Amino acid sequence: MTLTNVTPDFSIVVPLFNESESLTELKAWIDRVLIGRSYEVIFVDDGSKDNSWEVIEQLSKAAPHQVVGIRLARNYGKSAGLQKGFEAASGRIVVTMDADLQDSPEEILGLENMILNENYDLVSGWKKKRHDPLSKTIPTRFYNAATRWVSGIQLNDFNCGLKAYRLEVVKAIEVQGEMHRYIPILAKDAGFDRIGEKVVMHQSRKYGSTKFGLERFMNGFLDLMTIGFMSRFARKPMHFFGAFGVLLFSLSFLGFGLIAGNKVLAMTQDVVARNITELSEFYLCLIGMVMGLQFFLTGFLAEMTSRTDSSRRDYQVSTKIGRTNLED
Repeated sequence: MTLTNVTPDFSIVVPLFNESESLTELKAWIDRVLIGRSYEVIFVDDGSKDNSWEVIEQLSKAAPHQVVGIRLARNYGKSAGLQKGFEAASGRIVVTMDADLQDSPEEILGLENMILNENYDLVSGWKKKRHDPLSKTIPTRFYNAATRWVSGIQLNDFNCGLKAYRLEVVKAIEVQGEMHRYIPILAKDAGFDRIGEKVVMHQSRKYGSTKFGLERFMNGFLDLMTIGFMSRFARKPMHFFGAFGVLLFSLSFLGFGLIAGNKVLAMTQDVVARNITELSEFYLCLIGMVMGLQFFLTGFLAEMTSRTDSSRRDYQVSTKIGRTNLED
């Protein structure tokens, strides 16, 4: 019997970029840990420039019903790799891990145990003891603290690549842009709020060099602001733009009314007053009313768009190999 006829226990999703040296070792490590269990390993090559795809082809030939290879047309980023891997996954438990051997497959069964026996929807790894330079660990601490504050999810390590999910979780979310850092928030927003954490081993990088840099750190905080807004107002943008627009318009209209009232009062008391159009306050109130109206209209249009837009961003796949029932 092949994996095309049964539902595997695990789908191991491994997004990668230029990690050819570690793939064979990673697959062998997974094989040792999951001996006797049914599983598929989904390698998603995010436009690698080395021979990562050739290594994946060799692994797939050796185990065609166990290794799935997906090659993206260009380098889109880690979120794209995870999204395409989630779309292809069919295992009861979906595990994500990095391809650089810093995530240990030894943790997979422990993650499964927490999902099945402790009733979690998602379990995130926590690299409590990290083997990374300070240039990476210090920004990560600030990032995790900010994410806890914004999301209300009490995880110590949001960006850990080693996570486990029930299959229905990954089928319910869509990972775009750089949102792979915030999958727990996406899951919570989709209704899967039973989120746990497990301390996991963290290995020193054996091959290659880290992809982490200042640009990714800055992008992380920009994405945090985006997802904080989207999780609250994506389905009800009028509640933000409309409310702010009405408030701004009302305050400006009230200010305009006070200016006009003072002018009328001065006229009734035969007091010489400056022309309204000579007052800077008049123009500030006028601008506020226009901006308030614009915010209101923005919220209205955004509300209409959110209710009618069913489009999904698609990442172009150039090649797929492996499991014969992999959907096109």
